[in-house]
Amino acid sequence: MRHLSGIHLTGDAGMQYCAQMLCSAGLRLTRQRLLLGRLLLFGGHRHVTAEQLHDEAIAANIHMSLATVYNTLNQFTAAGLVRRIAAGGIKSFFDTDTSLHPHFYLEGEDRLVDVTGGLSFSKVPEALPGHEITRLDVIVHLRRKTA
Repeated sequence: MRHLSGIHLTGDAGMQYCAQMLCSAGLRLTRQRLLLGRLLLFGGHRHVTAEQLHDEAIAANIHMSLATVYNTLNQFTAAGLVRRIAAGGIKSFFDTDTSLHPHFYLEGEDRLVDVTGGLSFSKVPEALPGHEITRLDVIVHLRRKTA
């Protein structure tokens, strides 16, 4: 049976899927990457903060520091497995859908959701000389109307 630091990879479809994704992205398999990757990537598309993922890990009896969660999410971002979306100033969300798509940030609810139906621009600015546009993040901030 194949295992890594007490983590069995055979017989667990989620762990096998995660291991394949990590290897395909060029990441070395570690206990933290496998466990967090399984929590994050095996549940479908979602937006999550490091704090939320840390809480999920603790609830799943996976004990590691918040710093480890941040480091792992940053490694996943660099490998192209998730996309970091900065919203609300100091908070970052990690999006498991790395395609180009706009978001709503719900102020007061501290949530990030996808804009359905897409978004179109009639003109995108030219990059500065010697630079290229690598991505375009559109975040529409919303708040509930007051009566």
